[in-house]
Amino acid sequence: MNSATLPPNSLFDDLVQQDRQYIWHPYSAVDSPAPLYPVERAEGARLHLSDGRVLIDGMSSWWAVIHGYNHPELNQALTEQVDQFAHVMFGGLTHKPAVRLAQWLVEHTPDGLAKVFFSDSGSVAVEVAIKMALQYWQSKSQTSKHQLLSLRRGYHGDTFSAMSVCDPTTGMHHLFNQVLKPQIFSQSPPCGFDQTWQEHYIDDFRQQIETHHETLAAVILEPIVQGAGGMNFYSPVFLKRVRELCDEYDCLLIADEIATGFGRTGELFACNHSGISPDIMCVGKALTGGYMTLAATLCSDKVATAICQGEASVLMHGPTFMANPLACSVALKSCQLLVESPWQARVANLAATMKQLLAPCASMNHVAEVRVLGGIGVVELKNPVELAKVQDKFVQAGIWVRPFGKLVYIMPPFVIEQADLIELCEQLVSVVAAIHD
Repeated sequence: MNSATLPPNSLFDDLVQQDRQYIWHPYSAVDSPAPLYPVERAEGARLHLSDGRVLIDGMSSWWAVIHGYNHPELNQALTEQVDQFAHVMFGGLTHKPAVRLAQWLVEHTPDGLAKVFFSDSGSVAVEVAIKMALQYWQSKSQTSKHQLLSLRRGYHGDTFSAMSVCDPTTGMHHLFNQVLKPQIFSQSPPCGFDQTWQEHYIDDFRQQIETHHETLAAVILEPIVQGAGGMNFYSPVFLKRVRELCDEYDCLLIADEIATGFGRTGELFACNHSGISPDIMCVGKALTGGYMTLAATLCSDKVATAICQGEASVLMHGPTFMANPLACSVALKSCQLLVESPWQARVANLAATMKQLLAPCASMNHVAEVRVLGGIGVVELKNPVELAKVQDKFVQAGIWVRPFGKLVYIMPPFVIEQADLIELCEQLVSVVAAIHD
């Protein structure tokens, strides 16, 4: 692994300079001092930088590249489809990639999800889910049910309705609170994934749904793992109780599986840990294996039928690139590759290796907790890291890890080789050890 600092590279430096002149990166200032690293190519679990350095990828490119980079079968799926047609509008037309992908999703997601609405990003999938919930109650002439109940420490995306159900205090979107629709929030689940269940863990959620159910259209949550809001892993019993209370108080349940879906938590979908089915489910990220932007919102026949019997008679949404054939083709192949592979064994090995090799961080004075679930490893610090400073330390160590706030975490591709996984974990521990309060 080439992890040493290399001499200045004019092409590398020129590209970085041009990037800073024209591009605004996510969650960054235009004059940000944070370093940039041009990628020349990527294969398997390795990123090859333009200056010759090679990094082991610990992020799966924001959790999406589960099969690794430059996968020959995913490449072939795109090539074969582009030779047919790259895109057609989805209004009044259909095509095999979309039909086959929708069929796969219905067959493999929790029972009861029967209709698939495609969109082009996870945030938009959440917007569609919220629209479904609102239109469902409008169609039943219960217009008072127009709010959502969400969990603190939750994250659901960057568009406006999605922002409204993210944590309004500790989330990334508090600057917009004055213009976002007010929603209802329950405390973050206070029970760890493996923690012995006690019924009082659901008390705050129960109180919120009892108090507000007459105005609640739906509950929205990330099942089992709260991702960008804090990497919080919670008990499957909590999710089971939420499903029961939604049924008791006549609220729809929206499961945001954008980050948790497609095996990342050790189950194909995180809802399976609790044996529950939501009324509406959002998927994205790993849906295409990280090749193209695509998301989907699934719902039950009950929800779909009610909406189409309402005043509008249709779901009021229609993205231009809905069900893009290229994206659907590579997504179908990615889904097939996943279920045909030994993914459970691979994720179990990720979990076992990360638990063993990240454990030394737990004894460090500046570390609050180390936790692992499925293919997710988290080192939570006591104080936030300064990204501009720590990012280069990871690159110097030959690994690609991008922490946020107090969280240093990894979600490696499922196909990462064991030697690379060991190197990734050991170098992460080394860098964390060098971070001081």
